[in-house]
Amino acid sequence: MLDYTKDELLSLIERTPEQFNEWKKDKEDIDLSEVDFSNIVLKDVDFSGVDLNSSSFADSDLSLVNFADTDLTSVDFTRASVVECDFTDALLTGADCSYAQMTYCTFTGADMAGCILAETDLSNSDLSASENLSSARYDNDTQWPDSDMLPEDFDSACADDLSALKDEEEAPIMSDGEY
Repeated sequence: MLDYTKDELLSLIERTPEQFNEWKKDKEDIDLSEVDFSNIVLKDVDFSGVDLNSSSFADSDLSLVNFADTDLTSVDFTRASVVECDFTDALLTGADCSYAQMTYCTFTGADMAGCILAETDLSNSDLSASENLSSARYDNDTQWPDSDMLPEDFDSACADDLSALKDEEEAPIMSDGEY
């Protein structure tokens, strides 16, 4: 089988994803870390088990992409449309999903610690068996799926994390005689 550079693999994935999926079957330890997939349309790509650490899918359209058991540490999904993708057992630590539409996705066993979900649309996604969702960063504009699709102990109303802490307002210092 052929060996490809990262740039050649990016071109292969973009033009003929079925050829990439076939090539990938015989490979272990595929490293696509730090690859820029921004502004790309991907459908039916099998990234399962691939190292995508620090890659970017910003402003991309992804559908039916398999991210199962994939290292997505610090991956940029900002403003991406991610529909019907599988994140089973994926590592999403520090991934930035701000302003993304991540609907009808599966997050079973996905580690969400430090994942940024600010203004993310997670409608109809299954997060019920995700891990560390309480350690993700989200805000009041994050759109959650129905409660049966969230972990039992998760409270989406608790949106303020440590980065949202503010100093208490100090009372103004008054001169003698002022109240």
